[in-house]
Amino acid sequence: MVKKKSEPRSPFLGRWHIASMSQWDEDYLDEEVQAFIEFEPGRRGEFHFGYVRGDIDYRDVLRDGKPAVEFSWDGNDEMDPAQGRGWAVLDGERLNGMIFFHQGDESEFGAERDVGEGD
Repeated sequence: MVKKKSEPRSPFLGRWHIASMSQWDEDYLDEEVQAFIEFEPGRRGEFHFGYVRGDIDYRDVLRDGKPAVEFSWDGNDEMDPAQGRGWAVLDGERLNGMIFFHQGDESEFGAERDVGEGD
């Protein structure tokens, strides 16, 4: 049996605290839970901010020579179905990216790794 080539460990694995978004203030971000985006092994993950939550399907890529991640997502916004896409670039110890709602809002975001994650 041929072994499948293992993928290198993603630098995005773990939970990241979404600290800022261009379209919403911090009070809204942490409305239900502390806002986060999380990348898990197997190219899956999730995020939650305000009343928006989504399940992620991601891929590691490079953007301008920097480690980056691109993802699609499916979830809900105030209990209404929602989906979209997004990306983030690893800039030192911070993620900077964009999240897009299909046919709707878009927002820049900044996130920091939660303490104890990614070790």
